[in-house]
Amino acid sequence: MSHIENGRAPETASVAELVGTTTEQLSRLVREEAKLAVVEAQGKAKRLGAGAGMLGAAAVLGLAVLGALVAAAITALALVLPVWASALIVAAALAVAAGVLGLLGRTSIRKGSPPIPEQAAANVREDVAVIKERAQR
Repeated sequence: MSHIENGRAPETASVAELVGTTTEQLSRLVREEAKLAVVEAQGKAKRLGAGAGMLGAAAVLGLAVLGALVAAAITALALVLPVWASALIVAAALAVAAGVLGLLGRTSIRKGSPPIPEQAAANVREDVAVIKERAQR
């Protein structure tokens, strides 16, 4: 059988005692949920930080690979064209690729803005409605 804070059974407790107990329990629940959220967020942040560091290193190495590939493309074209023409052709191809990626990126960002967590907001509205409904009973 459940007892309120002063050891009395809920059936014999006054309304004030029940409200006080409910308020205290709700407050404790919110604090514990907040602690859990913080612990979970810290763990995820550590993993995200490590992943971001690895992605940064991969990006640096990727740039080195890109430079080597550009040099190889210019050198290959230089077998049949002057070096300046080879470099110009490769630079133009890279400029076109950069432009296309830039436009695609801008379009993607516009579709994602503003970054409002719509599902979370809907869940909160639903929770508030349920609490209001139960409070009216």
